[in-house]
Amino acid sequence: MTISSTPDLLDDNPHWQVLPPGFVDYGAAEIFSGQVETVKCFEDNSRVKELVATPGLGRVLVVDGGGSLRCALLGDILADKACSQGWAGIVIYGCVRDVEILRDIPIGIRALASNPRRSTRRNEGQASLEIRIADVTIKPGDYLYADANGMLLAPGSETEM
Repeated sequence: MTISSTPDLLDDNPHWQVLPPGFVDYGAAEIFSGQVETVKCFEDNSRVKELVATPGLGRVLVVDGGGSLRCALLGDILADKACSQGWAGIVIYGCVRDVEILRDIPIGIRALASNPRRSTRRNEGQASLEIRIADVTIKPGDYLYADANGMLLAPGSETEM
């Protein structure tokens, strides 16, 4: 999907939120946008695995991994599944792995860092709830816009651009 640049979108919508800088671009799609679905999990990617196996419908999965850098919540297998299911992007407040493969998967992927260690699966975590990354509150149904300048979050009550 083609979007205006995030600086232009923010100039036109100064009340939108800006996700904190520091996220690294790992996917083949540098520019992506879509309606948000959320997951909150800590070092357990069970809910991420479940969601990427469902129809993405052009949405963006935002994962609050608590900022943990101890293990990856997404790797090539789950990213490939998300892509095949039609997700536009995945934002991980935590780590990814298999970065040499992720860069060839045509989906937007942003994360804090990479770590070769996989997460555990204890069937923990929650989906479709309000999460918070730094000082940004993210709700299912909001819209996320990402490009090389950063990531913006628009309230779900506003029309997708």
